Amino acid sequence: MGFAFWKGNQFPVEGKTVLLTGASQGMGREVAKLLSARGANLVLVARTVKNLEAAVEYVRSHAKNPSSQRFHYISADVSSEAENARILAETTAWNDGVMPEVVWAIAGASIPGLFVETNTETMRKQMDLNYFSAAYLAHKTLTAWWYPDTPYSSQEKSAVPQGTRHFILTSSGVAFVGLAGYTPYSPAKAALRSLADGLRSEVLLYNGARRSQAATGQTPAPFDVNIHAVFPGTILSPGFENEEKTKHPVTRLLESSDPKQTEVEAATAAVRGLENGNYMPTTNWMIDLLRWGSLGSSQRNNIIVDTLMAWIVSIVWLVMLPDINGKVWGWGKKEGMPKLRQNAQ
Repeated sequence: MGFAFWKGNQFPVEGKTVLLTGASQGMGREVAKLLSARGANLVLVARTVKNLEAAVEYVRSHAKNPSSQRFHYISADVSSEAENARILAETTAWNDGVMPEVVWAIAGASIPGLFVETNTETMRKQMDLNYFSAAYLAHKTLTAWWYPDTPYSSQEKSAVPQGTRHFILTSSGVAFVGLAGYTPYSPAKAALRSLADGLRSEVLLYNGARRSQAATGQTPAPFDVNIHAVFPGTILSPGFENEEKTKHPVTRLLESSDPKQTEVEAATAAVRGLENGNYMPTTNWMIDLLRWGSLGSSQRNNIIVDTLMAWIVSIVWLVMLPDINGKVWGWGKKEGMPKLRQNAQ
């Protein structure tokens, strides 16, 4: 964030331990590969052991330092609070009693469909997987970083500061725009954007406490913490194939002109954004437009660029919004009142 265009890498991972959820396929697996190629030790989390075993071998084959890098996987249901506690405990034990320096919540899935045709249990499951899985992990990670079971000593506070910790949420472009057919899914992703904004503000309190001379009886962590939220668009992945099974035709119409990315392209853009120090990395130009039009009080990636583009995109939306609304209205006029497919998904 800021005015500088010449900053160095703000997301160095060589020699550090990175925990990734949703890392057995899709963008998550490609993120793991890129971080392996940058020298990170990796813990991959997903449900299916077979996919995890294959993913570990895949990312191991791209290791920058094969003789020293370490790889591990954990099979878990990340929508469970207890499982998130187990994930962190197992990762810390595997990492010689040290919490990972980077935790990235990528796990998620979309089951699109019209709101009234979607079973309320499906809506709840999407909130559990797409929001609460990340919220649970954030809550337990930040607590462990700031208030470990063995409290930090005053000597640790005065020692050489450790590298910045990074907690990364994975939202979606639909957090910035309401589209017909994504209403069972998009609220969870919008909630993640709000969670990231709130956490970004709260971590400043703890980062500031590191520089305080006030005696509270609680020694702060010897490192700063950064919060990020990544916003992908359409990714050609197994998840996208599953979405197509329930997606309404009007949703396909609305996103027909959206750029579609491979898993590698999306992962590369996300990691590059983090290395640039961005609070809200996006994976393509369309999501950038949506982000600029919805910045509000969110932290800027670049004060100059974001301010300028927010002004421009506010004008662009004068054209884009009527176009989106017109397509949905036109579909209804052409096709007529749809028959109710109750609990279709």
